[in-house]
Amino acid sequence: MRIKVADFRVGEGRTVNLRKWPTAVDPVYVSKEEYQEVLQDHVARLSALQQRLYASERYAVLLMFQAMDTAGKDGSIKHVMSGVNPQGCDVVSFKQPSSEELRQNFLWRAARELPERGRIGIFNRSYYESVLVVRVHPELLDREMPHHGKDLDEIWHRRFQSITSFERHLHVNSTRIAKIYLHLSRQEQRKRLLERIDDPEKNWKISESDIAERGYWNAYRDAYEECLGATSTKDSPWYIVPADDKDNARLIVSQILVDLLEGLQLHYPRSDARHRRKLAGFRRRLTAPGG
Repeated sequence: MRIKVADFRVGEGRTVNLRKWPTAVDPVYVSKEEYQEVLQDHVARLSALQQRLYASERYAVLLMFQAMDTAGKDGSIKHVMSGVNPQGCDVVSFKQPSSEELRQNFLWRAARELPERGRIGIFNRSYYESVLVVRVHPELLDREMPHHGKDLDEIWHRRFQSITSFERHLHVNSTRIAKIYLHLSRQEQRKRLLERIDDPEKNWKISESDIAERGYWNAYRDAYEECLGATSTKDSPWYIVPADDKDNARLIVSQILVDLLEGLQLHYPRSDARHRRKLAGFRRRLTAPGG
């Protein structure tokens, strides 16, 4: 079954109401066996495409993940990228900013981690935290902007403008971007948090802050709605991926990346006549006695 990723794409200028976007859809697989087959097909295609990306050095690819806790960011990255050569892929997880990072503009630490041409960069969270977590907890602005004033709406508006300008700059300079929001229901998050409590091997995954942040569910939903609508563009789109079914979400995410890479029409570098003459010379040297 071909997954239509356009069904999950946020159109530029579209108003987003997450209560109307599903957190679960009909699975694109009929059995666990078919899920594994489709995933392995996607992984094999990604591996081949990544090799062409690396060899051609024409584009960089940036895949960003944002989500509520337990939505499956780590699992999606692990399963989807399992067959990609680590030499051509970098995963960056953004935690709370350091004191050095807080003294810079909010895009600075992400800009340092951008992939170079020929590589895939994956951001597990990103500079979008500065219009999501910081918006839900505006007191954090006092660390970033000690003299920010009181017009918070203007701050978020300017940050949206900075983000879209930044991503437009990246696109013009050959970085191709896809942004994934894993859309989880509150009920499914509760189930996954309880699993982390009940399974001793998952206890390390849960903390006091996970439970506390759950209390801001509606505030986060509102922040995501405005963010997704304001920053999804033709060249740097957001995809709202239903995340209540982890396997289904992974197949959708992997299809998004496959489609992005296939759309680049990548080829291995072609040899010109001069290079072919050099190669012929190399062959003669290697096949000569003692070569």
